[in-house]
Amino acid sequence: MTALIGAQPNNDPAGPLITCVGEVLIDFLPIVEDGRTVGFRSHPGGSLLNVAVAAARLGARVALATRTGDDFFGRSLRAYAEGEGIDVRWMSEAPARTTLGFVSFEGGEPAYAFYGEGTSDTLLVPENLPDELLDETAILHVGSISLLRGSTPATVLSACERLRGRALLSLDPNVRPDLVRDEPAYRAMLDRFFALVDVVKVSAADLAWLTPGRDIEAVAGELLDRGASLVAVTDGGAGVVALQRTARGTQRFGVPSFQVAVADTVGAGDTFDAGLLTRLVELRATSRDAIERLAAEAVEETLRFAAGVAALNCTRPGADPPHRAEADAFLARPPVRTP
Repeated sequence: MTALIGAQPNNDPAGPLITCVGEVLIDFLPIVEDGRTVGFRSHPGGSLLNVAVAAARLGARVALATRTGDDFFGRSLRAYAEGEGIDVRWMSEAPARTTLGFVSFEGGEPAYAFYGEGTSDTLLVPENLPDELLDETAILHVGSISLLRGSTPATVLSACERLRGRALLSLDPNVRPDLVRDEPAYRAMLDRFFALVDVVKVSAADLAWLTPGRDIEAVAGELLDRGASLVAVTDGGAGVVALQRTARGTQRFGVPSFQVAVADTVGAGDTFDAGLLTRLVELRATSRDAIERLAAEAVEETLRFAAGVAALNCTRPGADPPHRAEADAFLARPPVRTP
């Protein structure tokens, strides 16, 4: 892999902070015997927790802002995050139960069932995101099911509005159509986020629901026109297409996927997010202007790094992102890519 100047793991405790705001939950992954699901094994989960864990393992300085339940699951999630080196100052306990999510597989793709009505991570309020958090944050990452329920969506939106122009704002909608109860309201909220954020990572599956039948690159271009400086569209084995706004116009990138033995794809998108944001921190690209000034080589290598760590996550069950040494070793050798 071509080395990026200045792109080194951030071991400085006072270095730029990535703050992830949103859901934490317990995933119950299926135990399959003879093609049948015979039970479930619990794992810490939730998109925003997954991103935080992956970024921490890759060497970034990361905080998680959320609310955990006043139960065994909530306490175990906080202990897990702290054990992964995540800053847990803004993980507060709520008088509620922890969200539980059950994952199964249908047609080779993960299918989710969430038990999260009135649960702790839906109860985030502005008081849980104090000025101290906003002042320290260099990159704010949001999205996923935290934009669907309770007081959390409005709180996350308010945080983005307060930080616009002060920190890099990153969004991964990570759409879960089965959980969307009020589609017009949800689409309207996403439109408000798209108009605020600087970085958008979205999957082809997300776009198939958001803009059915539309060309991926055309929609990515529209998201760039809404104000983002970088839009990355992931499409599984088809790789990644990204658009960057520059002073000279729009720069397009296409990064092939990496061929690995896939155990499952749970957490792959979250790990891609973490790889992308970790690289941007290492390049000190923590503002809209800084992203627009990045050289094409730096953007391409950043996307390749993100795709590589996502591929490694797919080699084991559940969201289990690689540590930095493993990622660097994988990316240092010429990968076998899909045709």
